[in-house]
Amino acid sequence: MRAGRTAAIAHPAGEAPTRRTADGVRPAARAALAADRSSRVAGRGRTGAGPRPSGLGTGRIESLDLGPFALDSGQQLPSLAVAFRHDGPGPDTAPQVLVVHALTGSADAAGSWWEPVVGPGRALDTTRVGVLCANLLGGCYGTTGPTSVDAATGLPYGDAFPLVTPRDQARAQWALLDALGFERLALVTGGSLGGMVALEVVAERPRATSVAVPIAAPLAVSGLALAWNEIQLELVERYGEEGLDLARRLAMTTYRSEADFDGRFGRARETDGQFSVASYLAHQGRKLVDRFDSTTYCTLVRAMDHHDLGAGRGSVAAALAPLADAGVRLTAVGIEGDILYGPRQVRALVAACQRAGVSARYREITTSKGHDAFLVEWDQLGRILGEALGEALAVR
Repeated sequence: MRAGRTAAIAHPAGEAPTRRTADGVRPAARAALAADRSSRVAGRGRTGAGPRPSGLGTGRIESLDLGPFALDSGQQLPSLAVAFRHDGPGPDTAPQVLVVHALTGSADAAGSWWEPVVGPGRALDTTRVGVLCANLLGGCYGTTGPTSVDAATGLPYGDAFPLVTPRDQARAQWALLDALGFERLALVTGGSLGGMVALEVVAERPRATSVAVPIAAPLAVSGLALAWNEIQLELVERYGEEGLDLARRLAMTTYRSEADFDGRFGRARETDGQFSVASYLAHQGRKLVDRFDSTTYCTLVRAMDHHDLGAGRGSVAAALAPLADAGVRLTAVGIEGDILYGPRQVRALVAACQRAGVSARYREITTSKGHDAFLVEWDQLGRILGEALGEALAVR
């Protein structure tokens, strides 16, 4: 459906129909989102183009303006700025690794959310390889997204920011790689949404990547995950910041596991009588509201909803055949107790790869932490990444 058109949504008898625009946002929610956006745009991190970087290996967050960028939807961004961090030697002297962040992450993998596995002497050893991480297209930590200023209006895009997909996000990564002079990747990896984008990075240019390590990422987002995402989108669209708080609380129940919640909280209560698990969820909701943008959250959740490796490529087999022809090796990582994109879905990815002739294997993180184990279980994650990087360097 083209932008600007609307479609009626099924509704119970006796209720007025709800309508969404083609980007999925209910018109009645726009006022709440606009009010939320106007109070949060200032200071939301760098957007737009920054100075061209003088070199790589700086460990700083830098920005490149990559010019116009066409999207799967047929729309075009007049300018795409991408924020990134690169650690270690540049592509002229060493192999390169691309790390892709998850839903609310940033380009600062080496200094923040993946610091235990990126750096000198660590699994992704920056004395041997360069490591690049970029804020995803549609993000709010320096890459063009809803908080960026639309040159046509002089105002932030907000909920007018176009739909983006993991395939768009992967092509934005390649646009940055091209601009930086990266002709080939030894390894691409990421977890959750980052794993989905990592799969698309390889599918876009299979002959330019040796090894892929998608973590907790399926071939396509399942119906149950779509259902959880729909509830989160509804909350944010109706209630703005308050909805983002509630959406995060809901999401946290899918990021962890029954064993983790029982072990950490059980039926314990705080001094005010509140269940400890409720206090934890409230804390997580407030934390995200303090550091993230609600419209960006909806943009990235919708991007995740569109993950389907076989879509537009004829079939899953057709999508994977070029990886087999190029000799790409894939290590897909499942997580014990993950109820979001669990071992069954990851094993299905491996099986599909093997049927298509791709050299693929399955690894599993043993944990009580659930989906978020790729941000917690550093020893296991380090061993898996180290093994994959060793393989990538051997076949380079």
